[in-house]
Amino acid sequence: MSDIDTPAAVAERCPECGGRVAAHERFPTWCPSCEWNLLPPVPPPAGLPARARRRAERREERLRRETRARTEQVFGLVASGESALRHGAAVGAFLLAGLVHLVSLVVLLTGAALLAGWPVASWPLRALGVVALVVAVLLRPRLGRPKRTGRLSRQDAPALYGLVDRVAAELGAPKVDSIVVDGDFNASFGVLGLRRHRQLVIGLPLWTVLERQQRVALLGHELGHCVNGDSRRGLWTGAAVGALAEWRYLTRPGRDNEVHGNFVVAIASFVANLVLGLLHLGVRALTGLMYRLHMRSGQAAEYRADGMAARLTSAADARGMLVALFNEATLETVLVRQRALPARRGGGRAGRAAAAAEPGLWESLAEAARSVPATEVERRIRVSEREVSSVDVSHPPTYLRLRMLATAPPPADRHPLVLDAGQAAAIEAELAPHRARIAARLL
Repeated sequence: MSDIDTPAAVAERCPECGGRVAAHERFPTWCPSCEWNLLPPVPPPAGLPARARRRAERREERLRRETRARTEQVFGLVASGESALRHGAAVGAFLLAGLVHLVSLVVLLTGAALLAGWPVASWPLRALGVVALVVAVLLRPRLGRPKRTGRLSRQDAPALYGLVDRVAAELGAPKVDSIVVDGDFNASFGVLGLRRHRQLVIGLPLWTVLERQQRVALLGHELGHCVNGDSRRGLWTGAAVGALAEWRYLTRPGRDNEVHGNFVVAIASFVANLVLGLLHLGVRALTGLMYRLHMRSGQAAEYRADGMAARLTSAADARGMLVALFNEATLETVLVRQRALPARRGGGRAGRAAAAAEPGLWESLAEAARSVPATEVERRIRVSEREVSSVDVSHPPTYLRLRMLATAPPPADRHPLVLDAGQAAAIEAELAPHRARIAARLL
């Protein structure tokens, strides 16, 4: 049965081309033939002059074209097998990371030297040395810190750890050190801290909307980052990226409109903000350069992780996992409806206890995701292509990831890793206490 013929859809005619369209109560009505209403119109921001609005629209369109050209170039290189793990951009990112670390080291050594009395022993220089040491601490490379909230132990979740260990073994990746579950519509993997703690984070809302094999594909994608040559997660460049993010925060000028009664204080504040502004522009330029240098290797690594997920399960399961990422807005809709239920309108501890005591949130979320019609899935994919949108800035546009999977050959030399119903039920039992906790927090 076609999507238009389902009871939830009403057949209509496109006002632009006269083609058939499917009108769904929960989703925008659009035309697959001419893409009428693909993106529902957004009213212009109030108070913005027409000339400034047109200028902003032209600037946004230019940036979109540039992003499309860069991302599709990377797609072509990866599809043709010409994107090696090491290339000029990756070497440039490595050298830029060295520059970031060198700045931090110079500030640290300068502070230590001034504090020790070199080149001249004096209290003003020693005070300056203390300031330099404090700045060095603030500018230090950031290695990340493993999450503790929501962490599962191997004793509490043997079935989930067993599945993750099987995925790691199939991919040739090391075992994870910990698994965390949270309330985000996402999943991630990171190597954190000086001890290089390997942590997998699973967002229960995303896990809930995935089918069994799509969950295996999700784990395959995340653990694939251990073995796909993703330089962004390495100790050297990863720490530099974290340091740059901290630099941007520290150098951001103050935006307060405080009126200073003292003229000297006002001048000092103006000069400080001016200096910070110049430093902030420099840090932003370095961050943008690091992103551009990382883009090719980073996006190529994401494509390789998708390929590993497909080989572990199937291209259809990997595609289903990517399509499920479009359902974050569905989660927000479900949350709004659940919060409006009579049992929760009272709020407070009683409302949160009601949320924790019943599985209504997760059942409603899974059902809402399953009921998304094929026409809406297609619309979201086309929006991704038109807007060059992705899960986040570190990932390729979703439409290109789906296109890459469509060209991936089926794995002919191995059987897929299967999560059977019994194992899935055991994992769900292990996650049940965390579902209650996260439901209470979300609602």
